[in-house]
Amino acid sequence: MNLSSNNIRHLLTTSDPVAIDDLFEEASRTRDEVYGRNVFMRGLIEITNHCRNNCLYCGIRRSATVHRYRLSPEQILQCCAEGHRLGFRTFVLQGGEDAWFTDEVLCRLLEDIKRRYPDCAVTLSLGERGRDSFRRLRDAGADRYLLRHETADADHYASLHPSEMSFDHRMQCLHDLRDLGFQVGAGFMVGSPGQTVDTLMKDLEFIQTFRPEMVGIGPFIPADGTPFEHERAGSVELTLRLLAIIRLLHPHVLLPATTALGTLHPTGRERAIMAGANVVMPNLSPQDTRTLYSIYNNKLSTGSEAAESAADLRLRLQAIGFDIPDTRGDYEK
Repeated sequence: MNLSSNNIRHLLTTSDPVAIDDLFEEASRTRDEVYGRNVFMRGLIEITNHCRNNCLYCGIRRSATVHRYRLSPEQILQCCAEGHRLGFRTFVLQGGEDAWFTDEVLCRLLEDIKRRYPDCAVTLSLGERGRDSFRRLRDAGADRYLLRHETADADHYASLHPSEMSFDHRMQCLHDLRDLGFQVGAGFMVGSPGQTVDTLMKDLEFIQTFRPEMVGIGPFIPADGTPFEHERAGSVELTLRLLAIIRLLHPHVLLPATTALGTLHPTGRERAIMAGANVVMPNLSPQDTRTLYSIYNNKLSTGSEAAESAADLRLRLQAIGFDIPDTRGDYEK
């Protein structure tokens, strides 16, 4: 398929159903050539909704009025134990930028997880940290790090974040993670306020150049109590097109079917997989905290999004021709 800039712009804006169907079919075929008909499952553990940042779009931003929680290391290890029993071989520890989780606390936790579950990968998604901090976490056993760049346009980034946050620092963190040997995840919201086709083109150019091992994208969904609470949600259809384009630009990428897609559409996850995605991340967090990690309105955490439904998820994916292997699901170089 022609992936010139002009044709990508056409694919992002066209209403031609034949062109869109061809895009999805080509992306799915490309994914199958690299990974087969496999979808990799990660267990998501949302370890804290405390955050020092005040991002304009986020429901757990510093100034948000929400009930705060923080999992103890013992609770996190219990989640890992349950996840391992259910067949998960990657744990994703996600949270706001919470100063309680120091390098010492995280390194001890990582060492415990890797000692108990040496067949598992650990992914961290805990925001920006210093290079020395990233190095310590890598040395303690972290395999992957997810840090969505949110937008590759500096002006657009400034419109989404408070002045104390820096586009340059976010990008430097991604390069530090790559230098230190992490499998690196980037990504962005689709339909965030101020986003244009031009800003999306910059995102795609960044992904094509940086080539992160993982790219997480999902539609923007407004969160109550934020400056963007009355903004329109992003488009499921545009998100699916972008997933397919990213698969074609970067055939080996690990590409999640995100919760945000499932929140806006009842079969959003399945549609993402048919468009080229190959990762799902059911929620392993304690059930009494899942609704508290409210980064946007109505975020799913039950049903097919819950780790307890892993067997049902396998059946749903088998129904559309896919398997979930009991492996770490590493990036294929």
